[in-house]
Amino acid sequence: MLLSRPPYAPVEFEHLNLLDSAYYAFADPHALWATLREERPVHLCDPGDGREPFWVVTRYEDVTRVLKDHRIFSSRRGTMLCIVDLSMPDIASDDMMPDSDPPRHRRLREPLNRALTPRAIAEHESRVRDIVRSLLRPALDGEPLDMAQAALMFPMAFTGSIMGLPEENWRRMSELTTMTIAYDDPDYSIGSPQATVRQAHHELFAYFRDEVSRRSPSDPGTDLIGILRSMDLDEGPLSERQLMLNCYALLLGANVTTPHVVCTMIEMMGRHPEQFRKVRENPSLRPGCLQEVLRWSSPASHFMRYTTQEVTLRGQRISADQPVSVWLGSANRDERVFDDPFRFDVTRRPNRHVAFGVGPHYCIGAGLANLALRLFLDELLEMFDGVEQVGEVRHLASNFVAGVKNMNVRFTPRKDTDAVPTMEER
Repeated sequence: MLLSRPPYAPVEFEHLNLLDSAYYAFADPHALWATLREERPVHLCDPGDGREPFWVVTRYEDVTRVLKDHRIFSSRRGTMLCIVDLSMPDIASDDMMPDSDPPRHRRLREPLNRALTPRAIAEHESRVRDIVRSLLRPALDGEPLDMAQAALMFPMAFTGSIMGLPEENWRRMSELTTMTIAYDDPDYSIGSPQATVRQAHHELFAYFRDEVSRRSPSDPGTDLIGILRSMDLDEGPLSERQLMLNCYALLLGANVTTPHVVCTMIEMMGRHPEQFRKVRENPSLRPGCLQEVLRWSSPASHFMRYTTQEVTLRGQRISADQPVSVWLGSANRDERVFDDPFRFDVTRRPNRHVAFGVGPHYCIGAGLANLALRLFLDELLEMFDGVEQVGEVRHLASNFVAGVKNMNVRFTPRKDTDAVPTMEER
């Protein structure tokens, strides 16, 4: 999505369809969110096409309230605005980790948490660093590199390994996960939105079915799929359907967000070279820099919940069984929480962004994503002195991900970059 700077002219929002994927590819939702935060922080949006209206929540305080309170704002009926009628039941309710509430959510999540502790994640550092160097090395010749396309395989390369997925399927799986959230984008659509999502789900679930079936129940492995295969719920081991749904959720969460944080990091390095020079010279600034990149990118635009009872939010009475969408990109620019929120500042303190969500559904892969992005920042600063954009950036048509499809950039290599070893030399 585009990003201009305030002051914004008021945006007409009464008849604006926030489900429209093209709006996020060609317009500036930040201008709309600024208007909503000021004039209608809890707004009922009617798509106008026969689908059920849904509530839009844009202020930080309200966003965090909705995400933290699962008793009133439930995840059991789905967590994303989608192409179907929101009044329809969710087929993954209580079977897929994102589409569940505590205590069942905890039972699905805790075994995976143990595999994603800081100590467990640290074991992958060497491999992730090699992946980063391999991704960036083609830019050393000074020729333009489409960073958006290069970054698409970045999360797949380490998430695929941690899940134990065959490498020959990684590229197609990356494409398929993007199809599920960019079903209207001409570069990913194969017809109608419904047909695009149906085909992506069919192929992904077939991959996971094959992967699960080839594993022995007595020795399923120690990767994430093996952990799911060994998991027991109240009713017993996960069914084949539950296994496929949770494999899908893990892969989708990593694949469709991380590449766009990478693109934001590189874009900001080009726009604010003086800040990145400070970060290179003072490594203690790197954690804060990464958090500011996450706030700035807010790759997951929204999450959704359904009310379990009548509730009043910012003076608006919301009935039970209503879809409520919270907009993370808006919350991360809320003037009430962030001082001068449209200023990129690697020294920003405090920086309580919600790019990974908050509450019981805080991103389970946040630790792994932070590791991968920290290593990407380290290698970026080690290998290059600067970067410039070449041509126009093309944005993804998606109401869920603030994505980039194409971003050609030219890097300026550091003079001592030859000292960086290749993967083969390590």
